Amino acid sequence: MIKKCLFPAAGYGTRFLPATKSIPKEMLPIVNKPLIQYGVEEAADAGMTDIAIVTGRGKHAIEDLFDNNRIIEAAVNGTDKESLLEETNRLMRTCTFSYTRQKEMKGLGDAILSGEPLIGNLPFGVVLADDLCTGEHGRDGILAQMLKIYEQHHCSIIAIEEVPEQDTHKYGIVSGVEIEPGLYRVEDMVEKPQGTAPSNLAIIGRYILTPDIFDLLRDTPAGAGGEVQITDALKSQINNGGVIAYKFRGRRFDCGSIHGFVEATNYFYSHFSASDSPRQPGRADNSA
Repeated sequence: MIKKCLFPAAGYGTRFLPATKSIPKEMLPIVNKPLIQYGVEEAADAGMTDIAIVTGRGKHAIEDLFDNNRIIEAAVNGTDKESLLEETNRLMRTCTFSYTRQKEMKGLGDAILSGEPLIGNLPFGVVLADDLCTGEHGRDGILAQMLKIYEQHHCSIIAIEEVPEQDTHKYGIVSGVEIEPGLYRVEDMVEKPQGTAPSNLAIIGRYILTPDIFDLLRDTPAGAGGEVQITDALKSQINNGGVIAYKFRGRRFDCGSIHGFVEATNYFYSHFSASDSPRQPGRADNSA
């Protein structure tokens, strides 16, 4: 059982300025719940209860979210608002949280490498909180789906989805052989391809990585955009045990963009329960 999940959360979130001048983008709310909490719930539901978060300057609000606040707790104690804290309190009871800082903004690969002291020599999940995902109605969340594939193949697993060809330049794109419906043995991947992309299968912000990725990242030079790209390190893994790409069953919202953020807000608001609490990310109805 994989217990550790890494959350790279050091980015500036400049697409949401001026809000992110003082609020971490991971703390922006979808309805009444911060983005990062949806991701932690997905990880915890998959059994990944050791939560490791890579932060940066000005991100202390993330730590405060998963800590006690006696003033607020006392203010809502015994009122109808007390239940609004239950999901957060459940995570605090069932998960452990550890933090480290990324010293420089040098890309996702460097952010993952910064989390090595929190992960150690173990396979682990990775969640990018601004990719908000929900499983199909009544089914497992995305990470839980990926864990089942890892248990079969014991190599790095990446989540993918089909995107319009005109949008392939925004993503890491994979190509490979389909070994089962929706499951690909990756043969190549390109970060934000310019010109013709090898496919329209785009990597999204869910990974299960084997611990050799850290040594590979240490040896990976800066790539696209002058940053250390996780795709470049994964390309090295293709020849050393393989990488599996999984077309997940569910829905993803790109909450790093304003359009995706508004779309997610509307979706989760429409799926509010009678108790005015958003449904779990891995269990939401996908009928909308």
